[in-house]
Amino acid sequence: MSHFNYTYDTPVFKGTVDFPTGVFIGGKFQEGSSKSHIDVINPTNGKVITSVAEATREDVDTAVKVAHEAFETVWGLNAPGSKRAALLNNLANLMEKHKDELAAIEALDNGKTFSWAKAADLTLGIDTIKYYAGWADKIQGKVIETTNDKLAYTRHEPIGVVGQICAWNFPLMLMCWKIGPALACGNTIVFKPSEFTPLTALRMASLINEAGFPPGVVNILVGYGPTVGDAMSSHMDIEKLSFTGSTLVGRKIMERAAQTNLKDVTLELGGKSPNIIFNDADLDLAIDWSSHGIFWNHGQACCAGSRIFVQSGIYDEFLKKFTAKAASIKLGDPFAHDSYQGPQVSQQQYDRIMSYIDSGKSEGATVHLGGARHGEEGYWIEPTIFTDTKPNMKIVQEEIFGPVGVVIKFEDEDDVLKQANDTMYGLAAAVFTQDISRGLDVAHRLKAGTAWINCANQLHANIPFGGFKQSGIGRELGEYAIQHYTSVKAVHVNVGKVRI
Repeated sequence: MSHFNYTYDTPVFKGTVDFPTGVFIGGKFQEGSSKSHIDVINPTNGKVITSVAEATREDVDTAVKVAHEAFETVWGLNAPGSKRAALLNNLANLMEKHKDELAAIEALDNGKTFSWAKAADLTLGIDTIKYYAGWADKIQGKVIETTNDKLAYTRHEPIGVVGQICAWNFPLMLMCWKIGPALACGNTIVFKPSEFTPLTALRMASLINEAGFPPGVVNILVGYGPTVGDAMSSHMDIEKLSFTGSTLVGRKIMERAAQTNLKDVTLELGGKSPNIIFNDADLDLAIDWSSHGIFWNHGQACCAGSRIFVQSGIYDEFLKKFTAKAASIKLGDPFAHDSYQGPQVSQQQYDRIMSYIDSGKSEGATVHLGGARHGEEGYWIEPTIFTDTKPNMKIVQEEIFGPVGVVIKFEDEDDVLKQANDTMYGLAAAVFTQDISRGLDVAHRLKAGTAWINCANQLHANIPFGGFKQSGIGRELGEYAIQHYTSVKAVHVNVGKVRI
């Protein structure tokens, strides 16, 4: 069976990492049914890091059967909330113990910097597991008054086997967002990480075993969307599916679910988030947060503030300072202390972003900064700023998912709200102003699931995250996510011996 064995000798992490990379079913690693493998590519240079076992439809069937057996025998209604909480806390503590190792795997696999992987991805991931450990013994129904002859109450029961499919941009963090509430509620899981970035999920498999979860409670399959993803979406014995990824794929998942067993589906999809900066904004604050909003994680964030609307009174000054800020971003080795931006995740994503840059040029927008490849190998793209855009341009309307922002001048509040809401997406938005009444009013009028005021891209385990319109269905994080992982049962008890 394949293993990931890699020795790190970097300024931020040193050591050898070794763990199996097979299909993880029933608490054991094994070869996939096809015996085939998927190469994992280092995005900094385009070279193969390692290979992992490729799962197939047959492996999905096996994993679902094992997960169902675990649900019926050792998990679900057979594992009290206190036990689920203890195991989740065990997992969080193991993640903390291996924090540097997990961050190093994430940086190598994904291309993000080690410092961001550790400070953001790992920290929020661990916080999320701990948060849902706290929920595990607090999931309860209500007693509902009807008549003196009846006791009526509700139970929030685990659904059963749930399928979870994650995106490649925040592999470990998104895994925690999904498995945390699902396990807290008593469900068993068939989990598919992206084939581009599977390594931290496979390392987590060993930690899940070490934490004491019974075999079969969490099963991890690395495979391609048209095979494993489709098999999970259409599987008759997966009763709930959660997906994070593109809107296009989200539609396909809903379609397959509707064609089969009408499984419950939650979707966290794309975005084209507006970032609105008024004349009275603290300019330096707005510039720092706007840079973070679009260039964080190399622009590979669904909530990236990619449409930057600046009021006319400060437009020229903002553009000058924002350009200088973007030009100062250090692109470099993800394991260097001073690197901020690494490469894009894959050749496919690099090509996609460059095609959008070419589209912006051909449609008449001005490349104010960047717009070119960085370096000689790997998938690096310069921080890019477009100006002189029109509302119908592809770079204004479509999600680019890269370090590419458009800066747009606006005149007044009604003008900018019309432009900001002119999109099929509604995931997030940001507003910068020192007038808190204006900030709140604009935040309330924006059609987005999250609105930040004088900040951007802020996420917390206890605050829900999800989209309006074609940015998704349902919510991740917070108490709201719990609602997606239980079935509500109403129980009627005739205590008065009433007869018909």
